[in-house]
Amino acid sequence: ADDRTLAELDRLGAAAAVGALRKTEIALWADGGAREWLALEVRPAGKGAMAWFAEDVTARRAIEETLRRDNEWLADFVDFLPVGCYSADSDGIIRSVNHRLAEWLGRSPAELLGQNLADVLGTVPDPEEERTELRLVGRGGEVFQALLAHSVFDDGGEIRTRSVVVRDMVPEHQWERALRAAERRFRWLFDDAPVGIALIELDGTVGTCNLAFQAMMGIDHDGIAGRLLTDYIADEQRPLASEQLAKVILGSLPGTHLEVRLKGRRDLIAQLFVSPTHEDGDISGLIVHFIDATEQRNLEIQFAQSQKMQAMGQLAGGVAHDFNNLLTAMIGFCDLLLQRHGAGDPSFADIMQVKQNANRAASLVRQLLAFSRRQALQPRLLNVTDALAELNNLLRRLLGETIELKMVHGRQLGMIRVDPGQFDQVIINLAVNARDAMPGGGTLTIRTGTVTVDQPVQRGPELMPPGDYVLIEVSDTGTGIPKEHLSRIFEPFFSTKEVGAGTGLGLSTVYGIVRQTDGFVFVESELGQGATFAIYLPRIEADPTPEARRPLAPAENATDLTGTGTILLVEDEDAVRMFGTRALKNKGYHVMEARSGEQALDVLRAEDDIDVLVSDVVMPGMDGVTLAKLVRMERPAIKIILISGYSEDVARNGIDPDSGIHFLPKPFSLKQLAGAVKQVMTED
Repeated sequence: ADDRTLAELDRLGAAAAVGALRKTEIALWADGGAREWLALEVRPAGKGAMAWFAEDVTARRAIEETLRRDNEWLADFVDFLPVGCYSADSDGIIRSVNHRLAEWLGRSPAELLGQNLADVLGTVPDPEEERTELRLVGRGGEVFQALLAHSVFDDGGEIRTRSVVVRDMVPEHQWERALRAAERRFRWLFDDAPVGIALIELDGTVGTCNLAFQAMMGIDHDGIAGRLLTDYIADEQRPLASEQLAKVILGSLPGTHLEVRLKGRRDLIAQLFVSPTHEDGDISGLIVHFIDATEQRNLEIQFAQSQKMQAMGQLAGGVAHDFNNLLTAMIGFCDLLLQRHGAGDPSFADIMQVKQNANRAASLVRQLLAFSRRQALQPRLLNVTDALAELNNLLRRLLGETIELKMVHGRQLGMIRVDPGQFDQVIINLAVNARDAMPGGGTLTIRTGTVTVDQPVQRGPELMPPGDYVLIEVSDTGTGIPKEHLSRIFEPFFSTKEVGAGTGLGLSTVYGIVRQTDGFVFVESELGQGATFAIYLPRIEADPTPEARRPLAPAENATDLTGTGTILLVEDEDAVRMFGTRALKNKGYHVMEARSGEQALDVLRAEDDIDVLVSDVVMPGMDGVTLAKLVRMERPAIKIILISGYSEDVARNGIDPDSGIHFLPKPFSLKQLAGAVKQVMTED
């Protein structure tokens, strides 16, 4: 807010402090630079307290600004009509005059306002005569013949005259022709107005409407005229609209503003501004301005949905991070127990059950991280046709005998860069979702092709930028998705299946993996017509030979994960730190512990023989990334392993990719931790 706005707020508060009610409207500037308007009201609330009320009136102010510009346009139009215009009160005093008449008379409009007609025209027109011929004196004493046509009307109880002066138009047919030209220009202004306008009769029927309103409704003039305006308003809003319109017609409201859903050849949301029209001092009907607010409301809904998905992603990522810490400890201590309880031990099966269920929980956590786009990925160049061919047999087993699988591949698809395992997860999740939607059997079609997007594409809350994409469509002939569920279909834990039939994470996992891979996924469906999920992944022109489909797993030396050296383990979670310390000590290492980055620095500066730093990334105070940077500057010989429940790219944020800092995702087992330390210890 600027100084002027702050001063206005101070004045409101001061007024309320002495018991006065105050209202005002102020302008605020949003982060994106847009101006927003708030209507503020402050009133005393007793015992020295004040009650503040605020309402967002940005939309109303924008509409009022549009109407103001339209009125200015109309005033400019009247000013430069080929005829002169003026209005006068019952005393013959000029109250308004257009630029054309003032120009003819050689004076400015400001000079004429407040002048008596007798002084300006040389006579006062007889109110009983609708037309009068005059000889007027113009610039430089020029005398010209004019025809004056005027009418008398009641302006709120005050008798006024409204007149049109036509210069040099003594023949009546020329005067009438000028009036017809003025009427044509008015119709042009009416029909070409950028907002819909309708004139409503006293019985509520549409008398006439402009082209903009006809376009909004998708109905021509003859199809609208004579019908009740409320017939075009949604059923649930019709009673309120009828009540408000009736109040304006009866004069109990000076005007009203409504937001309604209109029913024409297309449904739309419209802002209605209703004002009365007068004839001889009485209300003769209504003039209604319609502004199409459909796109604005849809954008607001899309923005709210986008914010909701972002918030849910942040929540899911935070929950997954905390669970990964718990699961690291559970899996780790199971490994420690298994070292003392072999396969013949009565407790062996119980410990294995705990570990297996912990690993299942870790799989669910990975799905949460996928939705939040924070899972660890290993993207590689991938040929879509080959990848789907490898999945063919697995998909057929998943779908069963009652569902036919069809694959239709396009040509010259190019490559995509994606984690192969996560790509499989996306296709499998969509196939399982399709299978469940076809309990009586059907057809699942996977179709591939290429798409070039020339302009940004807005689909719901997502904006897909221009570029070349590989398109993968997964279509089924199942039950379809209800329209009201489509906007929530990718939310975690949202499911249309029966309770217990799914986790609600399948499609949210698809969404997270695709978006983390810089792709987009959209769904189209109608109830009873099946569903089609369209995945767009950035297309890469590359030779598929340099990289295999899947990275080779490093050879594991399960018989020798022992080693020597000093490890500094930094972890704020006690259980994870305790497990890590015991695991590494069991493998022969000397382990020093720290609960925070600050404590780790103290240990590093006091000890000279530390070989490896193993540090969590997310910690109170100094985080692991900051600690790693400081260690790399002060003790470059120390090997560094960062551990985190988030993905590697999130954990490494701010670290040079060539810095030699390693990453181990949580949850990890004893073997994985010892293997990671062994690997960095043996590096040159």
